[in-house]
Amino acid sequence: MDHPRSQLSFNDQRVRDGVIRRLIDKWLTAGVLEGEQLHRSADGTPQGGVISPLLANLFLHHGLDEWFVRDVVPRMTRRVALVRYADDAVLVFEDLRDACRVAAVLPKRFAKYGLLLHPAKTRLVDFRFQRPHGERHPATHATTFDFLGFTHVWGQSRRGKHVVYQRTAKERYRRSLRRVYEYCRAARHRPLSEQQARLTRMMNGHFAYYGITGNGKRVRWYANQVDRIWYRWLARRSRSGSGGWRRYAAVRSRYPLPPPRIVHSYVAVAASEPVA
Repeated sequence: MDHPRSQLSFNDQRVRDGVIRRLIDKWLTAGVLEGEQLHRSADGTPQGGVISPLLANLFLHHGLDEWFVRDVVPRMTRRVALVRYADDAVLVFEDLRDACRVAAVLPKRFAKYGLLLHPAKTRLVDFRFQRPHGERHPATHATTFDFLGFTHVWGQSRRGKHVVYQRTAKERYRRSLRRVYEYCRAARHRPLSEQQARLTRMMNGHFAYYGITGNGKRVRWYANQVDRIWYRWLARRSRSGSGGWRRYAAVRSRYPLPPPRIVHSYVAVAASEPVA
């Protein structure tokens, strides 16, 4: 992600405890074990390392957050905002010209610290709820965006107000079901109580993150697909046949899976004006 010298200089400003500093230095040079081979990198934090999100926060606080507040906000013609989690960030502008100006400068700002913007994930989005003829501005690349596993889209509330809804991103949805599929295939001969306990934990974890207001349909889809995947692999436990859905219904009544539910309920805030 970054050059060690830059990272260490930022660590000097925020981390004063010598023991913690030595621990961070060891993490940066620990390398990654892939199979039986150890790979060491001269630059950046270890991919997937437990220390990487913390170091990303330290680094981007200086490289992005402070710069945005100090240099970007005073130069904008209308309101702007920055939302960041670890190394994922969304910059919101009310004026398209402001967005284009910052989009042109942002790569240079990151290059100053040895960073590169992800070419596939960095986009200029026309996120207005009212667009002429429903088309996006030609200077932009899309009308919706993914952030922290959710696709953000415009919709209407029950009162007819324009609101932003978060739906499970397609890639995250596929990834979650792929994990269920792989587990059910590998554990189909394990005791049913063990399988039920594991699937319950997986489903409750999914609901705890994605079970928010406006995402009920995707949560129900997930629960339905988990049910079908479990049935499919239980049917392959023996060559004598599965007994069909009737027998599976008897299994499900004895080993029930958690129903889909909304864990985080909130009132969606209506927009007052277009956002570019």
